[in-house]
Amino acid sequence: MIQTLKMAIKSIGSNKLRAFLTMLGIIIGVMALVILVSLVNGTTNSVTDKISSLGTNSITVTISDNKGDPIYLGNTDEIKKSSMIGDIVPYQSENYTAKYKGTTATLSVYGTIPDYYDVQGLKLLLGRFIKTPDVESHTNVCVINETAATELLGYTDVIGEYISINSINYKIVGVLEDDDDSLTSVFKSGNQVAYIPYTSLVRISTDISEEITSMYVTAAEGYTSEDTAESLKSILLERFDEDEDAFSVSTTDALEETMSSVTSVLTMLLGGIAAISLIVGGIGIMNIMLVTVTERTREIGVRKAIGADRSVILQQFLMEAVVLCMIGCIIGIFLSWVSLRVISIVVSGMNISFNMNLMVVLVAVVFCFIIGIVFGLYPANKAAKMKPIDALHYGG
Repeated sequence: MIQTLKMAIKSIGSNKLRAFLTMLGIIIGVMALVILVSLVNGTTNSVTDKISSLGTNSITVTISDNKGDPIYLGNTDEIKKSSMIGDIVPYQSENYTAKYKGTTATLSVYGTIPDYYDVQGLKLLLGRFIKTPDVESHTNVCVINETAATELLGYTDVIGEYISINSINYKIVGVLEDDDDSLTSVFKSGNQVAYIPYTSLVRISTDISEEITSMYVTAAEGYTSEDTAESLKSILLERFDEDEDAFSVSTTDALEETMSSVTSVLTMLLGGIAAISLIVGGIGIMNIMLVTVTERTREIGVRKAIGADRSVILQQFLMEAVVLCMIGCIIGIFLSWVSLRVISIVVSGMNISFNMNLMVVLVAVVFCFIIGIVFGLYPANKAAKMKPIDALHYGG
């Protein structure tokens, strides 16, 4: 076996350019497989970490049909019948045109209450967040994020300044950090966002009423989000005439599971595309091995004439095909590692790390080995079946 391996390497090394061109399909296929799957895994891990950073006790409730029994700010305690339920934080959002002196921008305006700050894991850069008296008095105050402060006003130290939202002046009382590690940044990254009292949003909006249709609910201490969600569903079913379509309840755990299932399908899809590239590379190897067999027909005749049996010839050419595949695989893995390092450096500011997945590397190695055998078997078998007399008299 070792002697056969040495002969295979020597044969490949005798025509380096042709060998490299033959391996190119395998190299590209391996790179496609390793890089694409690693990119998907890296992105998935980053998003999952951001979802997890929100906490495991947050539940999102959306009400689509109140069945004539709406929930308002003043009666949210009516759905806190269970000791599993912690805070209830209603919110609504609209996009409005905001103006500051001669600058105009579109703001995503969220109407909410003070507890929104803790539930969403926001971080203040300057000033304060919305307070209970602001909500009770419909105060025209707002809290904006760094992006809005920079883009609309030109700087971040804007406490006490006034901006016009939907033609109504709002006093800026706080500026929030643009936190790339929070869940909200996944959906609001790059957006200009403002938070105002829930009651103030109701007053300026023609589409939003005092009725609560969206809210965050937290699990009480000592309870999981799944247990609290089930308890909450029971309470809402009782309130909304046992109609499961009247509302939806989702947890961050469910979001993680959905994200995982989507990325699993995406990984399989990209892996399938890369596998096709490897198969194409295998066809190239079979083609060049057929050419090699033809070129070395007289050599095959000589070896058979001096006693080499069919298995020896089969093993020799099959080994060459496998070695071609494995060398291409090794080069592809190395180039994939280099590419992932470069990509990680380029996107380092996004807090995403793209590391080579060892399981994907193992799959690539095994797949390449199988391709070498499958696509090398026909040329090797063709060489092994040659009759010595025919091979010696070959004049090609």
